[in-house]
Amino acid sequence: MYDEQQRPDHGPLSGFTVGVTAARRADELGALLQRRGATVVHAPALRIVPLADDGELLAATKELIDAAPDVVVATTAIGFRGWVEAADGWGLGEALLARLRGVELLARGPKVKGAVRAQGLTEEWSPSSESMAEVLDRLLEEGVDGRRIAVQLHGEPLPGFVESLRAAGAEVVPVPVYRWMPPEDIGPVDRLLDAALTRGLDALTFTSAPAAASLLSRAEARGLRPELLAALHHDVLPACVGPVTALPLQAHGIDTVQPERFRLGPLVQLLCQELPGRARALPVAGYRVEIRGHAVLVDGALRPVPPAGMSLLRALARRPGWVVARAELLRALPGSGRDEHAVETAMARLRTALGSPKLIQTVVKRGYRLALDPAADSKYADV
Repeated sequence: MYDEQQRPDHGPLSGFTVGVTAARRADELGALLQRRGATVVHAPALRIVPLADDGELLAATKELIDAAPDVVVATTAIGFRGWVEAADGWGLGEALLARLRGVELLARGPKVKGAVRAQGLTEEWSPSSESMAEVLDRLLEEGVDGRRIAVQLHGEPLPGFVESLRAAGAEVVPVPVYRWMPPEDIGPVDRLLDAALTRGLDALTFTSAPAAASLLSRAEARGLRPELLAALHHDVLPACVGPVTALPLQAHGIDTVQPERFRLGPLVQLLCQELPGRARALPVAGYRVEIRGHAVLVDGALRPVPPAGMSLLRALARRPGWVVARAELLRALPGSGRDEHAVETAMARLRTALGSPKLIQTVVKRGYRLALDPAADSKYADV
């Protein structure tokens, strides 16, 4: 868990709760979110198989050393570095580098190119776009029939890439750097799922396609996948670091938001725009009231609100200015039973949390209403 004391009182993400599914760089992503005010719920949806223990990577490395490929495609900087470091640990580092010096080496983008050169190697070519589609186009234009091509993978699926090469006659040798496995402790993932289903999250972030697939798989195992998809369709914003990461969600009809640059910083900046843009803002009793996930901005001042109070406030905000009966508000309270006194208790706490009793009016013998400003009545009359 992240240190709650480091979260500022007010930032663009204050009042919002964001789920983090990342196994790698989760601390960095969580810190970026908290720095902007978010409450972070972290549950790694996967664990990474340690390279030193990965028999598949060892076998692929030996195979390439024994029988030279024609082409090696390096897809990620951390994956390429990890591959060479693992080979060093097995006593195969020099043999691997010697083999890579004698083949056509393609690097997907500037960061990978830097990792390749740091090992004393020189890439044959690298696209500035960081696009695997561009790498594929180059290979197919060169012709791959009968050629042996090694592709360094990094836990991410490369949809169509390997299949296209094989269809064009290539022999493809996958190099599985950083394979993903389900987490050993599934408890945090289940708690994250439950938070999404109860709308305790405002957004759910994904930094790898396997993490998205793993979360969907766990929801399916619990018989909750339809409920998770419904939450992601309507209430919980799914934010992915890039288009490949989004593929498992898109396969289930889920639209995601993605930054233009596929990095953690732009992903957080995107959330800073999207979540406040989705918040409901109303003119109430002379104040601007913005309803966020677990807090309210009253004229820009952040007011944390208990869950029961947020349930009442959302029920009132669905029909701003209209009287909402106590019985209806009681149904909005989670686990409240049949005693309408629970509404009065929760309403008193909500008013205290908001800091201005005038925002919510009591209508004797009828219920409560948001004190919508008169000039706004017509705008919200049919809400």
